[in-house]
Amino acid sequence: MQLQTGKFYWPTTFLEHPSYSSLTEDIACDVLIIGGGSSGAQCAHYLSETGLDVVVVDKRKIGEGSTLTNTALIQYLGDKMLFELVNSFGEETAIAHTKLCETAINDIENVSHSLDISSDFVRRDSLYFASYQEDVEKLEKEYYYLNKHGFQATLLDEKEIKDKYGFGKYKALYTFNDGEINPFKFNHALIADAVKKGVRMYEHTRINGKKLTKDAAIFSTENGYSITAKKVIFAAGYENLEFKTEKNGLLLSSYAVVTNQLTDFPHWHKRTLIWETARPYIYMRTTKDNRIIIGGLDDDTTNPEDRDSKITHRKDKLIKECQKLFPELTIYPEYYLGAFYGGTHDGLPIIGEYEEYPNCYFLMAYGDNGLVYSMALAKILSAVLTNGSHPAMSIYSNSRGKTR
Repeated sequence: MQLQTGKFYWPTTFLEHPSYSSLTEDIACDVLIIGGGSSGAQCAHYLSETGLDVVVVDKRKIGEGSTLTNTALIQYLGDKMLFELVNSFGEETAIAHTKLCETAINDIENVSHSLDISSDFVRRDSLYFASYQEDVEKLEKEYYYLNKHGFQATLLDEKEIKDKYGFGKYKALYTFNDGEINPFKFNHALIADAVKKGVRMYEHTRINGKKLTKDAAIFSTENGYSITAKKVIFAAGYENLEFKTEKNGLLLSSYAVVTNQLTDFPHWHKRTLIWETARPYIYMRTTKDNRIIIGGLDDDTTNPEDRDSKITHRKDKLIKECQKLFPELTIYPEYYLGAFYGGTHDGLPIIGEYEEYPNCYFLMAYGDNGLVYSMALAKILSAVLTNGSHPAMSIYSNSRGKTR
């Protein structure tokens, strides 16, 4: 799958990153993780503490899949609004999911500060503004559930938004203690730490065959070697869909730019994460070296040539959208991309278990909060593999049912 095209920013922030050899022998392990990107790295992190013999393989180098294009806004709210999740799954399930995401942000912060490689994690608040007058009611519904269940959030009126940011919007939901991170560095930091604890990591090791039984899974590699595992986690991001189709999964295209470096953000209150209620929406964050990441303008294109043909127009439009909010900033795109983006029809990520894949789990952290979902789902899977169960498995199971 041609995941993305563009001039990528994240690799420029960590030039001397670790590398790993490819597999050159037949091996066996307790758990095989297929994919060394965000989901695989977070699974490796949790499983490195369990005493299990864990192997990670990636057909590329670490961080060269969708991690290259992850804009890494760390938030517990998603593009499917909380009140919509309540309507689909019931209040108990929707709040449990949101609490798990909130905990995952804490976990990301704590883990990132414990690793040898800095991931540039910073706590940021979020501004979620109403793009249209009719969206004010949506934000008020969202705030009702957040306030009811003790999440740190408040509503800002038009004057308060203008005072803090300099631009006018009808109303905004302001949430506290979200965050931002460098996903490329975090990916490498997690893998390096897991390897230090005994996890075996193999780059440039492509899986091209499998034999699955009730007792074990045997995978063959492109170079003719085999990996025998008791359990398997498919953590190949959107490329999981190449191994197993999932009716709840969908593939879209998204676009982003990273601007030139700036000296100041005079009207950008606390350098908050910014997004909006419009669909498709625009979102923004800043970086450690004082750039702006602007992303969005998603469409339903699944053809890479069609997606890439739109990059030039989209990058110009993203810059203009930012300048509408902050006309005092002189910005231009130094980095830009078009990339495939995975979501789900019902708004929740997936832990897939399928009859034709015994002893296998498909971690599909699909949605705009992929890093947060990966952390939550990796923690759940670690408990399942060591203790046999986790109470949240039913929330994310591919066989989940909807209640009203």
